[in-house]
Amino acid sequence: MTDSGMTDNELTDLVLDALDDLKAVDPKLVDVRGLSSVMDFLVVASGNSARHVKSLAENVVLKAKGVGCPPIGVEGENTAEWVLVDLGDVVVHVMQPATRSFYDLERLWSGDSEIEVLTET
Repeated sequence: MTDSGMTDNELTDLVLDALDDLKAVDPKLVDVRGLSSVMDFLVVASGNSARHVKSLAENVVLKAKGVGCPPIGVEGENTAEWVLVDLGDVVVHVMQPATRSFYDLERLWSGDSEIEVLTET
């Protein structure tokens, strides 16, 4: 439960909806509760350009603030190659495809707990 009273599931749904609103590429939700005491869920998504990455992250921040759950921090907005939005129990990474491929956070943090989020095409 977040400080705003939202459950982790409500917060992850909000994040995934915010990313979907602006057509994030290949969003993934990774359950890291058994691996980290800092966060419960990791969300990773790609944008097609620096502008797209920045817009996706800004939409997550806007939607989270709108429900009383402002981010603890946002990093990387200036270059927008990789923007991190820390919502406490849920940490969002929005990256350009080359950066995402290089760091491969899904594989680093996953195991059997990775959940692929299917988007409608």
